[in-house]
Amino acid sequence: MSPPSGQQLFIPKPSLQVYLLRVGTECSESMKEEMGAVGHDPVAATVLSPVMEGSAKTVHGRFRHKLKMPQILGFVPRPRSPKPIVESNPPQTEVVMDFMENLKENRLVEACQQLLLREDQLFGQETMTVEGLVQVCNEDDKDTLQKDYETLLLHLWMAVHTTFSSTPSGEHLEILRSAVETITLLEEKDQQWEGRPEGSSEAPVWRPHQCRHTHDNLLEKMVDSQMRNATVEEDNISVSSVDNLSTSMKREVCRMGKRLKEDVLRVARDIRDCYPPDFDVCNLYVRLYHQKFSARLTELARSGLDVDDCNYLLCWVNNYYPNDILKHKDLEGHINMESLGTLLSEKDLTTLEEQYLLQKESKVRTWFSKALSKEEEGWLSGKSPELIDGYCFCPLAIDVIQAVDGAMREARTILGSEAKAQRILCQLDRFLISYKKSLEEFVKARRENTQAVVKANLVNIEQFRDFIVRREESIPEEIRTSCMSTLADLRDCGYGYFTGPIHEELRVQYHRLWTQAWFTGGQMVLDEVLGTLDRHMQQFTDLKPICVEELLGRLHMEMMVEYVKRMMKRKMRLKDKEQQETAAKLLAEDSSKLSTYFTEAGSKICWLSEVLPKMAEVVRLQDPGSIQLEIVTLARDFPDLR
Repeated sequence: MSPPSGQQLFIPKPSLQVYLLRVGTECSESMKEEMGAVGHDPVAATVLSPVMEGSAKTVHGRFRHKLKMPQILGFVPRPRSPKPIVESNPPQTEVVMDFMENLKENRLVEACQQLLLREDQLFGQETMTVEGLVQVCNEDDKDTLQKDYETLLLHLWMAVHTTFSSTPSGEHLEILRSAVETITLLEEKDQQWEGRPEGSSEAPVWRPHQCRHTHDNLLEKMVDSQMRNATVEEDNISVSSVDNLSTSMKREVCRMGKRLKEDVLRVARDIRDCYPPDFDVCNLYVRLYHQKFSARLTELARSGLDVDDCNYLLCWVNNYYPNDILKHKDLEGHINMESLGTLLSEKDLTTLEEQYLLQKESKVRTWFSKALSKEEEGWLSGKSPELIDGYCFCPLAIDVIQAVDGAMREARTILGSEAKAQRILCQLDRFLISYKKSLEEFVKARRENTQAVVKANLVNIEQFRDFIVRREESIPEEIRTSCMSTLADLRDCGYGYFTGPIHEELRVQYHRLWTQAWFTGGQMVLDEVLGTLDRHMQQFTDLKPICVEELLGRLHMEMMVEYVKRMMKRKMRLKDKEQQETAAKLLAEDSSKLSTYFTEAGSKICWLSEVLPKMAEVVRLQDPGSIQLEIVTLARDFPDLR
């Protein structure tokens, strides 16, 4: 009997035979109970045997007339239910993608998880045999899984390989992030297999995947390709920054350096967020780029570079690379500079730096020699120096200082070290020695233009001295001491040229100090001295004020020394206290006159105004022991007067 009209009995095909077997068994038991009184019927016992042998369709055909399906199944017809009301917006069901669909959509993590589940199912089935537990593993399933893993890895490495192939986009970065997460999952599975207990089942042939190792090797090849391609790519580099460089070596180094900078900054800005911290991806990339850049620069350094190329390469090694790239604000806190080391070995770097310093020293030395020779030609030609703002002027010091400053600045940039650049200053020391010799010889000749030339060169000397003093901390002590000693001799030569004749004329007047005529006030000796000095000072109106100040200071000091010497040499007897007081008063007056004159003229040596008052105190003393003590005190306080 068939099911009631309008209704069908639906039995899934895979379970149909089992289902009918159960039904047949139930029928057999019922029939046995019904036939118990009349005996066993052999035909009835074999009625269900076709069910075990035939197909679902065959079985259904055989029993459709013999079996009362509603009675056997306990089927009771029910009234037809009303059709359900279909909602206008039915709930959306999640679409489950298979492995290949996930790969197509670049859902690498989901695809990986599916393979890991299959691996667990495939290698997690065990059965008991006589020998013990063994895995039940279908070889076809295993081969299929291995191929799927290979397909996944291919997509994985393609995602990593395209890191620098285009401008980073959200989609590209998401795919890379998925690839990195997949690497982590595969690494964790490797560790699970490696950590299994002894005696466990054998790992699959594809384990371990070692994705982390493969990933790092792939990055190394990518970096190598990026750097090699950079040496030949020209279209994307601005003409002004690269193509205008004078040599092929410079262009190659510049392109490699620019590519390195662009790529590591992209890693720090975009790629870094796609990786977990344990990958330390910024340091990984920077280390790989550093190694490739270092290897190429080492080859170039050992190829025998000319001066220009040597300087450019040193600039990259010591300045551009460490300062413009490694210290870039976007890399701050993400890389370990100390672990990288230098781009060149100590030996290669020293060789290039020595080559640079030798040529730079030679260049500076040659320039200094030409500048001094040109200046000497002007002196010997009889021409007077030009006047600027009414003062005698010579550009020698300014030119030399600018040359030294420029050479030092360049050396600091190229060598990346203040200490190494200071070697250039040795040339300044040698120049000053030559300059001193030339000026001394010229002054001795007493030419017509000597006075004007000396005035102009006094300005040079003060400028050189100011340069050394201002750079005192950055100039090695040995060089600084030598330069200052030479400049002291130059000052003595220049200022002595003017103070010598002045003191020669004043010598007669100095002899009248601390004489009876001076003591009685019959002759205004000091007034005459100052009058003569004032007359001589009129010739220095075209001398720069800074030099006039130094000249006055020297005259003030030298006149004070002469005054004290005359006082000590004269054996004028002061018979009583009144004469002692008179002498002390005269000393105080002379001290006031000298101090007033030199202070108003521009001298800055204020301590000299204290000397004569101290001497006056000595004169007032009558106790020989006290006098001796005061003289010792004076010698200590004013060592220049010894």
